[in-house]
Amino acid sequence: MRQESVQYFTEKEEEFANLLIEIGTKKNVATVLVFLANASTATSLAIERGTDLRQPEVSLATKYLKDKGWIRSHEDFTANKGRPKKVYELAKPITEIMDNIEMEKRKEAKDRLALLQKLQNYLS
Repeated sequence: MRQESVQYFTEKEEEFANLLIEIGTKKNVATVLVFLANASTATSLAIERGTDLRQPEVSLATKYLKDKGWIRSHEDFTANKGRPKKVYELAKPITEIMDNIEMEKRKEAKDRLALLQKLQNYLS
């Protein structure tokens, strides 16, 4: 029987993920992002186990993060037969990703304020 270690969130990482969720990041995306920020690389299975998400949830979150350009993946061909495992890692430093998130949220806020101003103009 082989043995492998599983990484789990610390209290600080849990708080980081919850803050991302509070500002509007999808829960699964926030969880996977925080997990990868604290692991140099991780397989889908490691992400599933460490975040307590199901495979489809991890798959959707990693697709979203790849589309944003925040993570990248490669296939790990092992000596064992079977399908190669996908290994994920951050494509950018987490600080740069957080800067991107901040810019997106500022734009969203600006757009909403513009809509509110437009509504106010209808009342005048």
